[in-house]
Amino acid sequence: MIKSADLRPDLAGLRLAQGSWQELRAAAEPVRRAVFVHEQGCSEESEWDEFDAVALHCVAYLGDEAVGTGRLLPEFRIGRMAVVAPQRRRGIASAILEHLVAVAAQRGARAVLLHAQVAVLEFYRQHGFAALGDNFLEEDIVHVLMRRCVAVNEAERG
Repeated sequence: MIKSADLRPDLAGLRLAQGSWQELRAAAEPVRRAVFVHEQGCSEESEWDEFDAVALHCVAYLGDEAVGTGRLLPEFRIGRMAVVAPQRRRGIASAILEHLVAVAAQRGARAVLLHAQVAVLEFYRQHGFAALGDNFLEEDIVHVLMRRCVAVNEAERG
């Protein structure tokens, strides 16, 4: 679980829940729709894919409101990281990301991958991810493959 000291004081009430798509869809779906479909113009058809059913999902709550989400695929790839606009730059995405990395470590990952939008590349670099290869388009948004090696002691953070 995320420690209160790791977050801004106004986020002391942040709670992370992890579970299946079936368990967390009602909370995660509105966050993803707001960020990816409405803000970034991704299609509904591409947003909801077959990977949701096999991923571990994480939803961040402030009180009863879902404010962020991300998922971890079985091959240790993190994706669909999203935080609603009014709650950005407060440490919520960091909390979700570090939680998913810790879960991957607990499950035996030696490295974690993700497709980062280049607009937020620095965020992922600050969390120990390094870019691999050339940029590519996903839903008309420029991305780059990134990897973070996972240490054994990272399993204790989740």
